[in-house]
Amino acid sequence: MQAHDHTDPLAHERAHLTASRAALRAMRADAEALDIRDVTANWVNAAVLERQIDDRIKSLADLAHTPLFFGRLDYLHAPGADRAEGAEGEQFYIGRRHVHDADGDPMVIDWRAPVSQPFYRASKKKPMDVALRRRFGYTGGDLTAYEDEHLSDATEAERASKLLQREIERPRVGPMRDIVATIQPEQDEIVRSGLGGSVCVQGGPGTGKTAVGLHRVAYLLYAHRERLARTGTLVIGPNASFLHYIEQVLPALGELEVKQATVDDLVAHVEVRGTDDTAAALVKGDARMAEVLRRAVRSHVTLPTESVVVVRGSRRWRVPAYELEETVLELLARDIRYGAARDALPQRIAHAVLVRMEQSGEAPDDRVQDAVARDPAVKAAVKATWPPVDPAKLVLRLLSDAEFLAEHAEGILDADEQKALLWTKPPRSVKSAKWSAADAVLIDEAQDLVSRTPSLGHVVLDEAQDLSPMQYRAVGRRCTTGSATVLGDLAQGTTPWATRSWAEALAHLGKGDAVVEELTAGFRVPREVIAYASRLLPAIAPGLAEVASVRESPGSLAVREVADLDAACLEACAESLRREGSIGLIAADARVPALAQALTAAGVTYLSPGEETTPDTRLTLVPASLAKGLEYDYVVLDEPAAVVDGEPDERTGLRRLYVALTRAVSGLIVVHAAPLPGQLA
Repeated sequence: MQAHDHTDPLAHERAHLTASRAALRAMRADAEALDIRDVTANWVNAAVLERQIDDRIKSLADLAHTPLFFGRLDYLHAPGADRAEGAEGEQFYIGRRHVHDADGDPMVIDWRAPVSQPFYRASKKKPMDVALRRRFGYTGGDLTAYEDEHLSDATEAERASKLLQREIERPRVGPMRDIVATIQPEQDEIVRSGLGGSVCVQGGPGTGKTAVGLHRVAYLLYAHRERLARTGTLVIGPNASFLHYIEQVLPALGELEVKQATVDDLVAHVEVRGTDDTAAALVKGDARMAEVLRRAVRSHVTLPTESVVVVRGSRRWRVPAYELEETVLELLARDIRYGAARDALPQRIAHAVLVRMEQSGEAPDDRVQDAVARDPAVKAAVKATWPPVDPAKLVLRLLSDAEFLAEHAEGILDADEQKALLWTKPPRSVKSAKWSAADAVLIDEAQDLVSRTPSLGHVVLDEAQDLSPMQYRAVGRRCTTGSATVLGDLAQGTTPWATRSWAEALAHLGKGDAVVEELTAGFRVPREVIAYASRLLPAIAPGLAEVASVRESPGSLAVREVADLDAACLEACAESLRREGSIGLIAADARVPALAQALTAAGVTYLSPGEETTPDTRLTLVPASLAKGLEYDYVVLDEPAAVVDGEPDERTGLRRLYVALTRAVSGLIVVHAAPLPGQLA
């Protein structure tokens, strides 16, 4: 590390941090002091303005342990300068949010601003007019180190950043490490790609997929704030503990208002109390179900056989059956939503009546048309021809009534598939039915056939590889007019219907034109650990590139054959707890009660997944089924064979094991009494 000025550069940078924090406090005080009583004419405007000011005050909070800035760029030339001699370049501090001083001059630039981009993208080959890139190292909230790269100096060799390495490896208590400082050039390109296009990111464990997805949300909200404020943004994750984890990351990226949900939350039209066996779940999740539902919905339309007679005053107006039939067939052919067509039908019939009135010399207006559309005779005809459809009742009937199902699944599902769908003891009503998660998705599809699902501006879908085709369709409906960022790893698919290829998944999502990017550089999992886990790849995802970890940490992997599993696990946990950071004890779901008992008997306190680690309690007991998406500094993995055996088939079992093996940031201890799966040998 070199100093350019004669004073102590670290002291200079710390002084800038102190001054920036003071400026942020002043910005917050200004926002708090705004008096809006005179400006607003009415209470509605006042309430809106007040909420905006509250949001602004919230966004100006100084997060104690989150660095306000993490980098500095020294440009060679002033922006827009004609590169003349003596046009001295400017210095910018890059951070979590924009901060300015009393004169309005920037002290910290938002990482999403265009001027910050070279912090992530500049290199020796392409310096982007940057003379110096400086990264800062923090301990707690204190600035304790810095590191310089002279991008315009051809003699200085390109090297991996030690601070970046340290930032990634830093043991931590609490949520995901401060990720905004660690984004890499290939990740930044995805983060800053436009709002118009959809992107799919395939990345193995520790390649920073989630980080990329969250940065992309934060970046798009910054670059297209007004448009997305109107259309909405949603992050979809696999479970509640994962969403809790994300909730703690977004504020550090400068974002507070992003909706989050699981796929089950999106389709919660009924209460889910039941489960499906694998055979039923596979058929219910299959994209062919969409056509079965479409046929079933449309089957409610009956072609009219009688004419409609409307009485107005002393006159009767008759629309013959053949003309009504033409109208109905035309609406069916237009393939609009069932409910929209049902609303259009009375207007069409009324229009036919008006044509007759005009032909006989009357001059009816729109009010007459509306009155005719509401006429009891027209209403009765519409009800007989195009009755309302209740989506939940429709799905209930398909799953209970073998004849109704056979009629609409003919040529789509074979006899065995139909049998797998049918309830052995049909429930009496929608309320009493024990709906499964897959049933709720079918109801959502039926709901959309009746009336259009509202679409958002941007949807981020994480751990996408576990979705069924019907779940992809449910997510796709929520961004028909917007774009999507899809994140996942085909090797980590642990459902029987897990995605086989991204092209197939994107087609179900309705985003067949999305660009697929592959991240292959691993930043989180140590090299030895990822290499060990990658032995499973040929069996679980042939053709997928192995993650190449940028992190060598010798001694990060230990595989131990033992006689007493529980005792060996306790010993490995105690060993890990002597180090700094979080510990995850991951085991097959069936093994969790025994391990919980052993921990309690030994007086070791532990957490459940998603619970916040504290300096006193750093150990989490994790059932293998919930390990996905989580990470710990040290992992103890109990009995790999049991993890594999806990799944319905070997491929899913090995994929579950791959997930469990790749949760460690600093070290992994594998403890086994039974022989290891052959693929690991």
